[in-house]
Amino acid sequence: GGGVIVAGEMGSRQDVPKTCITLRGSTEIVTEFFGYSINSILFQRAVYPPETFKRVSKYGLTILVSTDDALGKYLKTVLAQVSEWLMTGDVRKLVLVIASVETQKTLERWVFDVEMDERASNAVSNGDARETVTSRKSEKEVMGEIQAIIRQITASVTFLPLLNEPCSFDLLVYTDKDLQEGADWEQTDPKYITNQQHVQLRSFSTDIHKVDTMVA
Repeated sequence: GGGVIVAGEMGSRQDVPKTCITLRGSTEIVTEFFGYSINSILFQRAVYPPETFKRVSKYGLTILVSTDDALGKYLKTVLAQVSEWLMTGDVRKLVLVIASVETQKTLERWVFDVEMDERASNAVSNGDARETVTSRKSEKEVMGEIQAIIRQITASVTFLPLLNEPCSFDLLVYTDKDLQEGADWEQTDPKYITNQQHVQLRSFSTDIHKVDTMVA
């Protein structure tokens, strides 16, 4: 059910919830979700020391967010670019790769697959104003779906193997664009894991963007 309504279609605007989500709003929701998810994963998987995290309230949950300045700046830069690509429908997936510091071997991949609704995608391709694409879902509904995913990430320590060595992480962004956006972005290999086991987590949809989450 549902879909994306483009303003100006046959008088169906009254179907849109009063707090309807626009393309820009959807982009902000997804970008923010990525930020909180990455922080949660880095905490849960002990990539950074636990004492470098603070508690914040979000999605009706307590989430741990890093207080490390360098990490904060890095995530802000990456997510600002991801946000731009989400607006244009160019992001296919975001992957958080956890690797061994000593061997550089990939130990774990957290994959966020992103899909833009076809009608939103067409509106963007046709250069329609970005605020005209709206969702039939309420923000409250979307936040409930996100809460369920964050809960799963928090519970993941119960089924994932212990990472008992110093680890580093990388963020890979799969896009439909040639990377000309700046020297900070470079082409890389997908950093796959041999003989990996997949655990599919829940997905959420703003009705404009859909995000599936998986860990391997």
